[in-house]
Amino acid sequence: MLKGFKEFISRGNVLDLAVGVIIATAFSAIVKALNEEILMPLIGAIFGKPNFDHIWTININGAKILPGTLITTTVNFLIVAAAIYFFIIVPINRLKKPAEPVEETPVKTDEAVLLEEIRDLLARQQN
Repeated sequence: MLKGFKEFISRGNVLDLAVGVIIATAFSAIVKALNEEILMPLIGAIFGKPNFDHIWTININGAKILPGTLITTTVNFLIVAAAIYFFIIVPINRLKKPAEPVEETPVKTDEAVLLEEIRDLLARQQN
């Protein structure tokens, strides 16, 4: 049983997943700073508030319903998704993309040229 567990842990997928979680945790701090310290203050400058939580408030029997929180959460999600896409996915896809092979025209050797001439002469003699 321990041997099976050791094989499971040492598989590449588990190690890749562990590295991914660590990188995602570190990257989330960058995205959080981008979101909370740059983009949301810009939204606040445009709309007067740093988020959409209180843009539309519904009061029903003393209960406060804030549909704007869904908008704020959606904007935050889109910011995180865009950051992941542009700063992680696009660069990794560029690194994975194989270089396009350059087609080179082969240089004919003297022997190849001579053999072609012989072939052409034989073809003419047969016709």
